[in-house]
Amino acid sequence: MTERIDPALPKIELHLHIEGAAPPAFIRGLAREKNIDITGIFDERGNYAYRDFWDFLRVYEAACTTLQTPRDFHRLTLAVLEQSARDGVIYTEAFLSPDFCGGGDLGAWREYLHAMHDAATEAERDMGITLRGVVTCIRHFGATKARAAALCAAETAGDFVTGFGIGGDEKAGRLRDFAYAFDMAREAGLRLTAHAGEWGGPQSVRDALADLRVERIGHGVRAVEDPALVDELAARGTVLEVCPGSNLALGLYPDFRAHPVARLRERGVRVTLSTDDPPFFHTSNRREYEALAQAFDWTEQDFRAINLDAARAAFCDAATRKRLVARLDQG
Repeated sequence: MTERIDPALPKIELHLHIEGAAPPAFIRGLAREKNIDITGIFDERGNYAYRDFWDFLRVYEAACTTLQTPRDFHRLTLAVLEQSARDGVIYTEAFLSPDFCGGGDLGAWREYLHAMHDAATEAERDMGITLRGVVTCIRHFGATKARAAALCAAETAGDFVTGFGIGGDEKAGRLRDFAYAFDMAREAGLRLTAHAGEWGGPQSVRDALADLRVERIGHGVRAVEDPALVDELAARGTVLEVCPGSNLALGLYPDFRAHPVARLRERGVRVTLSTDDPPFFHTSNRREYEALAQAFDWTEQDFRAINLDAARAAFCDAATRKRLVARLDQG
């Protein structure tokens, strides 16, 4: 019999897109306020509607057209963190995209970032959840825009902005085209991650490691198709930001039992658990944990071990990491 997982179990999430975590009702509300017609991105029940991953990107970007001011992002950040805190998340890293926050302009980016940072400070005080930002360029927007995003990241690196990454269409361009942007971020002291091994297959993981020299991989689950790569990930200690519900919703795997997260973990790869874009994929941290416990007979001890790995891999300072580990140990 599968052990019941306490919903309040402390959780750490390392892979969450701030815009992708916007509840549909929140986006519809902004659209009404601003007289923006985005009715075509919802189904009859009011949920986001898309056909496949590439249509998901279209719907995602359409939803983002309603997020037009720093105040919009302040409200969004509070709404997202409130939901995460209800699910027991004590620390989250959110992908923040300058392209959606002032179009990559550094001056505008500072204003948007200030608004999100203020919201994060409120949430930590009132809800006990800590947020750190991973500035993210969009792969299908091209290398030139990625450099602008990297400049925004480098110029605002510090206690709140702690990482840099790349998301978007894994089949657009080559990762080596973005090496300059990643070098800029690295020189600014930011820690690095990249979406790979979802739609690009195992080779995209190898490319992220070789061309961008990242320490974490967003998704990375297709690595399971290459046993030698799995062994390499385990030996290197590379951390995978795994988002099982996202992979299922987009048709990568048919159900949780077929998902490779357990096989990767059994082979010694360090895996963490996240929701990616939860309202798009009809999931939440609580649902993910319940489904994984059911699929793999994972217990609270398994989840604590996974969350300890997440704490160790988090892009945060030593004092924050020590505090997170202490909260996980307390259960």
